[in-house]
Amino acid sequence: MGEDGGMLTVSTVNVNGIRAAYRRGMDKWLIDRDPQLLLLQEVRATDEILRDHLGPDWHTVHQEGAFKGRNGVAIASREPLSGVRVGIGPEDSITDDQAGRWVEADVDLPGTPGLTLASAYIHSGTAGTPSMDEKYAFLDKVTARLGELRDSGRHVVVGGDINIAHREVDIKNWKGNRKSAGFLPEERAYLDDWFAKGWVDLGRRFGGEGPGPYTWWSWRGKAYDNDAGWRIDYQITTPELAELARSVQVDRAASYAERFSDHAPLTVEYALNLPR
Repeated sequence: MGEDGGMLTVSTVNVNGIRAAYRRGMDKWLIDRDPQLLLLQEVRATDEILRDHLGPDWHTVHQEGAFKGRNGVAIASREPLSGVRVGIGPEDSITDDQAGRWVEADVDLPGTPGLTLASAYIHSGTAGTPSMDEKYAFLDKVTARLGELRDSGRHVVVGGDINIAHREVDIKNWKGNRKSAGFLPEERAYLDDWFAKGWVDLGRRFGGEGPGPYTWWSWRGKAYDNDAGWRIDYQITTPELAELARSVQVDRAASYAERFSDHAPLTVEYALNLPR
């Protein structure tokens, strides 16, 4: 549907553990925001625990991490999902460090080529360690998958914690982090490549030339109070869907004490509507 069909609200957030997030008040945010589609990262729980927290009104697909209490990505929808895919590539190619980092779901939208969503949690990595090799290996897989999704002809949203600040305006202390994971030139080059191939960064398109708006702040010190953050959470879309985006909002809590995660949700409204 087009603009007359209503608005489709999609929110993405790294919850830093679904149980901890609910203890800190995520349920209130979810009621107030009321998205139709929800992309979650770092769920850190079982399928059962995720369903128990979200409640019976959501249809979900979830990939747990390989190790208890780590990783985990999910997509939740108010309407049934027409297809789901867990992980990137053949199941036997998903290494332990890649588990709990990528899920996809399809939603049927009458009058459109259909909508595919991916919830992504890219490795954080540590510069100069094997963890960066794992991050680059996964980014290579994501790049290949983005090519396949672009060729599908569907509307696509890739949302989640990409763990890369693309430009200097995407990190408050960029000078002090030029050799830090999350802001290395080799990492940022992946985003350059994706956007050069037509993918659209809605956070930047609607956020102007910055700085920010940031989506992650350390729990430590006065980072939140001083807005010393990183913009590492994204909704990246196919260009055709980007033209239907009408608003982008970082749901930054009013105070440090009111945060339910070290990440803020990123919410986009699209001129589309789920069938009812």
